[in-house]
Amino acid sequence: MAEPDIRFTLANERTFLAWVRTAIGLVAAGVAVFHLFDESVATTTLSLILLASAALSGIAGFSHFRAADQAIRRGETLPTRTLTLAVMTAGVLLAVVAGTASVFVG
Repeated sequence: MAEPDIRFTLANERTFLAWVRTAIGLVAAGVAVFHLFDESVATTTLSLILLASAALSGIAGFSHFRAADQAIRRGETLPTRTLTLAVMTAGVLLAVVAGTASVFVG
């Protein structure tokens, strides 16, 4: 089997690194919320949602990277990840709701 065009492999790696950067940003936001704001149920919930979203982002990024890499090497169509995107969107919406609650409640 011939090696795929390096541009596809590098693009896939850049996409994975974008997922990792997102995860790192979410971890930083979760830690910042936990340490910088007054302790309340809303801020603790927001921190946990951000940290859980970071973990999901890292796992989803690696999963997508592996699936795309295998598809690229086999010459197949790249897989779609609608469930992953729906879960990440739900995490962001939960973070917005918890953030809003922490502003008004706490």
